[in-house]
Amino acid sequence: MKIALFGTSADPPTIAHQEIINWLAWQFDSVAVWAADNPFKIHGANLEQRSQMLELLIEEIDPSINQHAQVYRSLSSQRTLETLMTAQKIWSDSEFILTIGADLITQLPQWYRVQELLSQVRLLIVPRTSNQIKVSDLQILTDLGAQIAIAPLSTPPISSTAIRNSHSIQGLTPKVATYIQQHHLYSN
Repeated sequence: MKIALFGTSADPPTIAHQEIINWLAWQFDSVAVWAADNPFKIHGANLEQRSQMLELLIEEIDPSINQHAQVYRSLSSQRTLETLMTAQKIWSDSEFILTIGADLITQLPQWYRVQELLSQVRLLIVPRTSNQIKVSDLQILTDLGAQIAIAPLSTPPISSTAIRNSHSIQGLTPKVATYIQQHHLYSN
């Protein structure tokens, strides 16, 4: 069984996140999604709120697709290696594909026990229009043991940071936008 692991800050989750999850659901047996507490980022919403928004985002995907994608709160950890260990307990004898956005390529070498992590997963990088994928950065990951694939996917040029900063709902699904408004998130 091939399991796509997709942790995201989801602060807030956007239609770009939804497109990634939708695409992964077509490619792999299952997609395990979680709200990540990235120690390299400052979060505008707490972990519980971000998890709830991810669940709403997945609800809005076609039902034939969303049965292959689910939020697994137990996977949330500041250390992706710990997330992988939890995933290995849930899905023993599975192959894991760690899915990251291109914005994390240069950060990845700083992750906790990254070589151990990369020795146990295949790495799938999702391009972003705002982040150029450099061969030299990919070489660093390869030198650390990564088996890398680039997703043939073009997502909308939407940024969670831009949404937080502009207080706009453009780029959000209706349920996520409603949740943000009801909980007064990202407002000054």
